[in-house]
Amino acid sequence: MPKQVVPEEKRRRRRPTKGGTVLSETLIVQAALRMLREHGSTGLTARRLGMALDCDPSTLYRYFRGMDDLTLAIGDALVGQALRGWEPTGRWQADLRAIGLRIHAAYVAHPQAAQLTAGRVTGRANELAADETVLEVLRGAGFPLPDTVRIYHAFIDQTLAFAALDAASLALPRAALLADEDMWRSTYARLPASTHPRIAEAAPLLATRMVTSAYPAALDMLLESAAVLLERLRGPGGA
Repeated sequence: MPKQVVPEEKRRRRRPTKGGTVLSETLIVQAALRMLREHGSTGLTARRLGMALDCDPSTLYRYFRGMDDLTLAIGDALVGQALRGWEPTGRWQADLRAIGLRIHAAYVAHPQAAQLTAGRVTGRANELAADETVLEVLRGAGFPLPDTVRIYHAFIDQTLAFAALDAASLALPRAALLADEDMWRSTYARLPASTHPRIAEAAPLLATRMVTSAYPAALDMLLESAAVLLERLRGPGGA
């Protein structure tokens, strides 16, 4: 049976740890992010986290129902980091582009955490705020509800999918990452036109493009497609 989570106001009245730290959900999540960065997902355990926070591991269950609940809080914290400081401009394409790039950047800044959380649905405050914001931008632009949901679905899944993909590359050992990137400048660049004409002609561009994230380009394609749809809807005979 999951352990009862103590209300936030009671957590704040808890005594400091041996090291004098007053625990909070935010503090635990920050420590978990550091642990993920240093040890990866397999290194994130209640025992290690308790040691890092100078508290008994059982204390963590006053804040989270279990390690999976902590995982959801980590994912929600990344979304919160992405939205912090963002302000709408009233231009729907620019607003969605900024939101997408912010979310992607927040995840790839914490590659190990991104791998652990990008595929999860947290149902927490920051995620709900992000979803509400994206839906509001689309509805405010004039998209009918079915199209709003369809574009929202593609937007969110594309953003998180690229975040997970790019995070997986960044989480590789540096030697492996450099070897993968060099493959475009070595193997691909040396393929003869007689056997691989299309790769040969594209090799210089591939060497430049394939070592960067394709997310900004994919995001622009999605938004341009949505803009074409909106113009069609606004035109003669549009709904």
